[in-house]
Amino acid sequence: MNVFRFAGDMSHLISILVLLLKIYATRSCSGISLKTQELYALVFLTRYLDLLTDFISVYNTVMKVVFISSTVAIVWCMRRHPVVRRSYDRDQDTFRHYFLVGGSLLLGLIFNDRFTVKEVLWAFSIYLEAVAILPQLVLLQRSGNVDNLTGQYVFFLGAYRALYILNWIYRYFTENHYSRWISWIAGLVQTGLYADFFYYYFLSWKNNVKLQLPA
Repeated sequence: MNVFRFAGDMSHLISILVLLLKIYATRSCSGISLKTQELYALVFLTRYLDLLTDFISVYNTVMKVVFISSTVAIVWCMRRHPVVRRSYDRDQDTFRHYFLVGGSLLLGLIFNDRFTVKEVLWAFSIYLEAVAILPQLVLLQRSGNVDNLTGQYVFFLGAYRALYILNWIYRYFTENHYSRWISWIAGLVQTGLYADFFYYYFLSWKNNVKLQLPA
């Protein structure tokens, strides 16, 4: 495992830990999109089906279980926790995320490496992950002001994908390893969606002011 892959995994893990910290410390999920969390839960559940059939390493298994369980726990808190769910911005989190699910499923059925259930679901999860952040970004734009923990959550989530692209480039030149074209396209799209957020995040950090996104 190279440094970019490990850094990407840690960035992804930190993003989830930051989100859990926000919910636990403030007893609030204000500014967090439930729809994005549900999309990520669907991504992990469909991508990591190999947990039931293949063993790669302890590290690989633990990370997959952590991503699934933590994301499902966040969804549960936002939907069922008697205190947390009252802070959910339902009126602003109105992105029609089922269009993202339908579009990703259609792409998965058409563009895949092999037309098997496992491969179609894997491709579906890759396409869906590329756009799963959209409801969250739209919610942040509508709310304007972004609290520090929410901003850090989105930043680390975006950094994870950027680091994975560096991982693919590194492996191509050092190991002659070719990542699947589906991953490349989806990864570039996903990273591109964060570009605007990264710009305003950098400005807020540079000027030491609270992060604000234009409506």
